[in-house]
Amino acid sequence: MSGAGSGAASKGRQAPGAATARRTPFVLLVVVLLGSGLIGLLVLNSSLNQGSFELSRLEKQTDELTDDRQALEQDVDRLSAPGALERRARELGMVPGGSPAFLRPDGTVSGVPAPATAQPTTLGTTGIWVPPALDPTPAAPLIPTPTTPAIPSPTAAASANSIPAPQ
Repeated sequence: MSGAGSGAASKGRQAPGAATARRTPFVLLVVVLLGSGLIGLLVLNSSLNQGSFELSRLEKQTDELTDDRQALEQDVDRLSAPGALERRARELGMVPGGSPAFLRPDGTVSGVPAPATAQPTTLGTTGIWVPPALDPTPAAPLIPTPTTPAIPSPTAAASANSIPAPQ
């Protein structure tokens, strides 16, 4: 009977190696969870730092683009001033227009149209400047021929720049 009693006593008590063997999976689970948590925090911290650097770079780029935009707006304001527009128009050979005439929906004209007056331009010429592509007169030959003088006379140049009076 002592054999039966020893079996009951061995069920109540466990060997020291058996208790350690049952705790090993739990300890490993806790270590794995703590390790993966630390790695997750490291990855999260790295991504937040990377986002912070990207945000700083984009803020710097925004500041630079805002400065460029303000400089361009100042250029537009300077170039669209009435004096600057008039100066550039005169450089292109434009002259102030005459009296305007308006066409009404019924087909009648209100106002008396008048041609633009020839005024000296900043380029030193007088008269209305016509771009060569729109000029109806043929261009003079580059090589003088016996029929055309090589250097025009002052009277010919003055008559070429004069505009006939409207009739």
